[in-house]
Amino acid sequence: MDYIVRLEQGRGPKPSEQVLGALTRALRLTDIDRDLVYRLAGSEPPQAGRIPMMIRPSVLRLLDRLADLPVLVLSAKSDVLAWTPLAAALFGDFSAIPVTQRNIMWQRFLGAGMGRVVMTPEEADSNAAACVGCLRAVKATYPDDPGLTRLLTELRTGSSEFEAHWQAGRSSVMHSLTKTIAHPDLGALTLDCDAMHVPDTDQTVIIYSVTPHTPSATATDLLRVTGLESFSAPE
Repeated sequence: MDYIVRLEQGRGPKPSEQVLGALTRALRLTDIDRDLVYRLAGSEPPQAGRIPMMIRPSVLRLLDRLADLPVLVLSAKSDVLAWTPLAAALFGDFSAIPVTQRNIMWQRFLGAGMGRVVMTPEEADSNAAACVGCLRAVKATYPDDPGLTRLLTELRTGSSEFEAHWQAGRSSVMHSLTKTIAHPDLGALTLDCDAMHVPDTDQTVIIYSVTPHTPSATATDLLRVTGLESFSAPE
């Protein structure tokens, strides 16, 4: 809380909105307290018509109860807002990714992507079209959100694949499906992926689970123990 005191006293550099969002989420502040922190830092609180980036305390409590599963919380534009330790063990350490790039769409088209997800070329093209379609639908809902505008500008100028699908003009929504994840130490894991919408914040809780008594279930049990630890010998 010393950081909050320094904000109130005007000491130190002005934090970015991304830092403020991460801070208020970590402290699990109410909307009123969140807005106060933003104002103390000299920034305007999130406004109506903007994509909500604050996770409801009830959703954070849900994550606590689902700690034995890989779970992600995504904003409407697919920022990774929170994750369980098992999700990091499965996909990689999200905290090592800069906040501005901690976005599923940015990673899909401009970064390493969810690089452990295994797809055929046909599945990859269908996935790309669905990703772009989801962002098109989000743009229709939040036409004036500056973060979304910046993301779309980066994607359209930096990825010819994204731009081609964008020009196709199709919208889409997120669906539940089954994914194969190639873990660097444990090999291929098959998981069901269910998407649950949180209407008040327009966020999505992504829950991964495995069929019991399968090799994937055994590998997931091992991940619960090892976490982010690598089995590979250092080079």
